[in-house]
Amino acid sequence: MTVVPVELGERRYEVLIGDGVRHQLADVVAETVPGAIRAAVVTQAGIGVEVDPGLPVERFTVPGGEDAKSLAVVEHLCRGFARSGLSRSDVVIAVGGGVVTDLTGFAAASFQRGTSYVNVATSLLAQVDAAVGGKTGVNIPEGKNLVGAFWQPRAVLCDTEVLATLPPREWASGRGEMAKYAFLGTGLAGGAASSLLGQPLAEQVATCVAIKADVVASDEREGDRRMLLNYGHTLAHALEASAFEPTGTLDLRHGEAVAVGLVFAALLARRLGRIGDEGVERHRQVVGEFDLPWSLPAGVEPERLVSFMARDKKAHHDLTFVLDGPDGVEVVRGVGADDVLATLAEMRASETGDRP
Repeated sequence: MTVVPVELGERRYEVLIGDGVRHQLADVVAETVPGAIRAAVVTQAGIGVEVDPGLPVERFTVPGGEDAKSLAVVEHLCRGFARSGLSRSDVVIAVGGGVVTDLTGFAAASFQRGTSYVNVATSLLAQVDAAVGGKTGVNIPEGKNLVGAFWQPRAVLCDTEVLATLPPREWASGRGEMAKYAFLGTGLAGGAASSLLGQPLAEQVATCVAIKADVVASDEREGDRRMLLNYGHTLAHALEASAFEPTGTLDLRHGEAVAVGLVFAALLARRLGRIGDEGVERHRQVVGEFDLPWSLPAGVEPERLVSFMARDKKAHHDLTFVLDGPDGVEVVRGVGADDVLATLAEMRASETGDRP
């Protein structure tokens, strides 16, 4: 087992990584939430991971997919917590992937203005990224994760044993976030994909968690440095928001959208003179080594994507991106809409062989 601490002073907690760590949940709850006398477990149908928090428990099942991340489901959970007699001194346990940990964390943050919670991450995406860091939230029609709270878990359990049953596209979704960390990790970029993918699975998870923990410890509430964790996400979130619309037809997992967003960010950085052709090729190579696509999905409307990008959480009434450059990956504000639209056109043209 590997233990990665997230150093946040009084809110410090540990991420436990390895085969079978879910079986340590009762001990973790007893140690980190010593006053709890009951628990609420939130999961989704089909996850099939049983946990024992060592306390009397009420179990809640939320809808599948991103549809679960809604204010209506948060209300449903909080009302259920109240009916079950849960108090602020008790504990909520999220058992699932990023959707479950995002949603449950926000419900815990909201219920009685803050109830302790523990994440048991069951997907690769949740283990390498979503379950760590305390960013919780839900979606609204106007965008992804636009409503939420910073609320740190008491602990995170990343049981790599349960990943064996993940379907291929869930593996791809997790690898999209891993590709992001390949660019953010010290000593990884360059031989990024090979050095990360060459590690045993538990070490891959631990490497990504350690990178995120370091960033979160230095900037818990995304004032500056933590924005780097959104590398590739500005376009990714716009694509996902487009899919949420009533007429949306896109079928993209989060990590797949991030992979597209990473290559887009490289093309935009080149257009702005921040990197050259070699930098763009390196992004394509790393994304390819993670066996991920980087094509812009058919049917998306560039102008609509730009409108979603303007609502991104990094934006301050402008278009803000995380972009590579001579000093590495950094936040770039005030990017022109014309440059974004031209880059989207270039991306599509490069896939068809046409000139933009």
